[in-house]
Amino acid sequence: TVRSASRASWGPLLEAGAEISEYQPTMFHCKVFTVDGLLVSVGSTNFDNRSFRLNDEANLNIYDAAFAARETAVFEADLKRSRRVTHQAWLDRPLREKALEHLASLLSWQL
Repeated sequence: TVRSASRASWGPLLEAGAEISEYQPTMFHCKVFTVDGLLVSVGSTNFDNRSFRLNDEANLNIYDAAFAARETAVFEADLKRSRRVTHQAWLDRPLREKALEHLASLLSWQL
């Protein structure tokens, strides 16, 4: 699955200090980001080569501080329903999960 393939690559990110939180109780597939409290980008684009070079993707970019503030509030509310993944928790995940992640990562170029 996409989620398993993604998890397989989290180690270096977590080790470098990235913060990863998983929305509970299920996957949250939206792509939204804010920049400097002014720009909001919402759309279907993943940040990978497949989306940038092959897939037909679209994002809407909104330059509006009030809209960015509302989206930031939504994000912070969603973060409260998320589970933080630490580097140690990622290392300690069950062998079954590690095996599934490895298998899924073999298909990551297609996901």
